[in-house]
Amino acid sequence: MGPEPGKWFVSAAFSIILWAWPTWNLVWSVDEPALWKVAASAALVAFFAAYAVLPMFSRSRGPRTGLACTGILMALNGLVILMIGKEALWTWPFLACAIAMTVLPPRVDFVLIMAMAAVSLATGLLTGNPEQAFFQPALILSLGLMMSSFARLIRQTIQLRAAQSELSDAAVAAERSRVARDMHDILGHSLTVIAIKAELAGRLMEGSPPGPATDRAAAEINDVQDLARGALADVRATVAGYRGVNVLAELATARTALESAGIAAELPGTVEQVPARHRELFGWVLREGITNVVRHSGARRCRVLLTASTLLVEDDGVGPGASESFGNDLAGIRERTVAAGGSVHVGSSDLGGFRLAIEV
Repeated sequence: MGPEPGKWFVSAAFSIILWAWPTWNLVWSVDEPALWKVAASAALVAFFAAYAVLPMFSRSRGPRTGLACTGILMALNGLVILMIGKEALWTWPFLACAIAMTVLPPRVDFVLIMAMAAVSLATGLLTGNPEQAFFQPALILSLGLMMSSFARLIRQTIQLRAAQSELSDAAVAAERSRVARDMHDILGHSLTVIAIKAELAGRLMEGSPPGPATDRAAAEINDVQDLARGALADVRATVAGYRGVNVLAELATARTALESAGIAAELPGTVEQVPARHRELFGWVLREGITNVVRHSGARRCRVLLTASTLLVEDDGVGPGASESFGNDLAGIRERTVAAGGSVHVGSSDLGGFRLAIEV
């Protein structure tokens, strides 16, 4: 998120300080019972706290949480207006800012801000209050739309940074794969030839006349053969490390594989939420799950969901019966997941086909 939450909290705190004097005038300088003043002050404090906290709370949880947070903000503001009266409508410009900074579905913040400005204008005209009729709607629109544009710019910047990070990871993964391929093709081939020729030379030495020189040559050839085989094993192990599975690369491969098979793919646009320690495991599971979908499911649609601790692959194909040919791969997935302290769940999916889910 960068520095954005801190900046919002500073701005919110400054706004709340500015509210201190109007709050005093609205509540404590009027001739009302002490109990009413305490209740009104509590409602204002609750609204102030929601104004400072809820917009940032929604940013990591999506539009549904944002709608709930907006509902809470508007309910608390309605409670303040109900207790204090129309004089509390001065809080609407701040409410508009909070709505603008809350994560909401597209255009919802714009509609709410415009509705608040319209209600404020109508209220001012009906009550004969020129300040509320013209100045406050203009303030609601200017502050609300400005903060909405600012929030949209912040979200786009965050998305751009995430895309840049993923592109960087993909470039590194591609380079590692290229180095591994070249290493395997060049060194692996050469070492294999050396091992074969050493074995052949050893066989040819078996027909040579016995003697110290022959025995020494045979021993040296055996050493060369052992060294070649050991070096070849080291190269393969190194290549295997360079070709380590990564969920980002497997996600790109999954998209290509599903499109080639004519299967509609619903894939996450980012893997940023997956911790680095889980990305290799998720990559293995995603690879095996997508392979099962392409080869055995007969599906027309496949959906992949990723969170920080779960991976779900499901389709609308023939269902759990297709997992019979998936048994060995599923056993490997279970072993890897259990070793990572997780669990595997298989069964029928909401789409009507097969469902593979792991949780760590």
